[in-house]
Amino acid sequence: MEKFSKLMENTFKLRANGTTVKTEIIAGVTTFMTMAYILAVNPNILSSTGMDHGAVFTATALAAFLGTLLMALFANYPFALAPGMGLNAYFAYTVVLGYGYSWQTALTAVFAEGIIFIVLSLTNVREAIFNSIPVSLKSAVSVGIGLFIAFIGLQNAKIVLPNSSTVAGLYSLSSYNANLQSAATLNGTEYVAGTFNDVGITVLLAVIGVILTAVLVVRNVKGNILWGILATWILGMICQACGLYVPNPANGFYSLFPDFSNGLSIPSLAPIFGKLDFSILKTGEFFVIMFAFLFVDMFDTIGTLIGVSSKANMLDKNGKLPRIKGALMADAVATCAGAVLGTSTTTTFVESSAGVGAGARTGFASVVTGFMFLIAILFAPIFTAIPGFATAPALIFVGFLMVSAIVKIDFNDVTEAAPAYLCLIAMPLMYSIAEGIAIGVISYVIINLICGKAKKITPLMYILAVLFICKYIFL
Repeated sequence: MEKFSKLMENTFKLRANGTTVKTEIIAGVTTFMTMAYILAVNPNILSSTGMDHGAVFTATALAAFLGTLLMALFANYPFALAPGMGLNAYFAYTVVLGYGYSWQTALTAVFAEGIIFIVLSLTNVREAIFNSIPVSLKSAVSVGIGLFIAFIGLQNAKIVLPNSSTVAGLYSLSSYNANLQSAATLNGTEYVAGTFNDVGITVLLAVIGVILTAVLVVRNVKGNILWGILATWILGMICQACGLYVPNPANGFYSLFPDFSNGLSIPSLAPIFGKLDFSILKTGEFFVIMFAFLFVDMFDTIGTLIGVSSKANMLDKNGKLPRIKGALMADAVATCAGAVLGTSTTTTFVESSAGVGAGARTGFASVVTGFMFLIAILFAPIFTAIPGFATAPALIFVGFLMVSAIVKIDFNDVTEAAPAYLCLIAMPLMYSIAEGIAIGVISYVIINLICGKAKKITPLMYILAVLFICKYIFL
C-alpha cells in the first residue's frame, strides 16, 4: 500500500494539491455514483435509432472509462467524461429520427467533430471561439437543451402524448391507444391496445419517480439521480411481482427483472463498433450537423470545466484554468474514440463537481471514476434491464439542472434577452438543438445591428449568422 501511495503521489502530486489517496478514492467513487445514471439513460436514448441496446451500454461504459482516464493523464484534473446528455438527444431525436439520417452517419459527424476539436485544442482557437459568443447565448443553449431533455423524458414516460386536439397533451389511455392504432394502420401491423397494467402503471411509476428524485435532490443525497432511477425500477419490479404490471411485448413493455440466464456476460460491441459512414461527407447538410455537434459540445465542455474548477478554486488569479489545453485535448480524443466505439459525443460532466465537493483535487480521482465505469460493464444485465419509465425522471431532473443557467441571462437588456429567449424556446418546440442555436445566432446579429449595437457583435458571430442563413436558403 505504501508503494502504491508513493506512486500516486509521484504521478498526480497529491501532497502539492492538498489531498490524499483516501480522499481521492472516496471522491472518485462519489463522482461515479452521481453520473452512473448515464449507463442506463444513454442506451435507452440511442437504441431509439435502431442501435443495439446492449452494445450501446458497453460503448457508453468504455467511452466513459477511456475519456476519464485521458483527463487524468493529460491534465491531472478530477473531471469525469461520458457520452453527454443533450448531445445524445440531438444525435437520436434530431439527426436520426428528425432529419432521417442513419445512426452510422450521426456517428461519422461525431467522429469528424472530434477530429476538428483535436486540431483546435492544439492551438488557442477553441478558447477564442468560446470567447466570441455572447454569454447570453451560451446560457440559452444550456437552458434550451435542458427543456429539450425534460420534454423527451416526459414523452419517454408517456406522461406527455400527441393529442387529437393539441400537439401534445397529458397522458390518457384513450389518447395512447389512438396513437397506437394510427401507427399500426400506417405500418400495416397488428393493433394491440394498451391497458392500465402496462402503459398506465408505468406512467404512474414515472410520476412517483420524479417526486422521489426531487426529494433526494433536495436532501442532497449523493448519487441522487442514480438512486431515483433504481428506486423507480424496484417499485416497477414489485408491481410486476404483485400483478399490477403485466408485460406487453407487442407495445414495448417487457419484463422488468434482469436476465442472468447468461451470467454476467458483457454485451458485444460488434453491432455498432467502427460503423462510420464517410459517404455522407459529400453533402452540405453533413457539415451543418457536424457544426451543431461542435457548437454544443464546445460550450458544454468549456462551461463545465470553468464551473467545476471554480468550485475547486483551481482557477488562477486571472480567472483562467491552468492546463486547460490538456483537458480540452482529453475531451477531443475521447469524442473520436467514443464515435468509433459506437456512442454519441463524449464530454466532461458537470457531476464532476460532486467529487470536487468530496475533496477531489487531482487526476487520481478520475482514474478511480474511470475504473468504476470499467467494472460496471460486468453488471450489464442490471443496467440494460432498467426500463424507460425509470430513466425518465433522470432526464427530467438533468433538464432542471441545466435550466438553472437562465439566471445568467440579462433580461434587463432586451438585445441580449430576446435572442436568448428565441434560442432556448426553439429547441423543445422545434425538437432540434441545432435549430435553436441557428435562430439564436441569427436573431442576435440582426436585432443588435438594427438597434445600433453592432460594436458588441464579434466577427465570428457575423460569419455564423451568414452560414446559418445560407443553410435555410440552400439546404
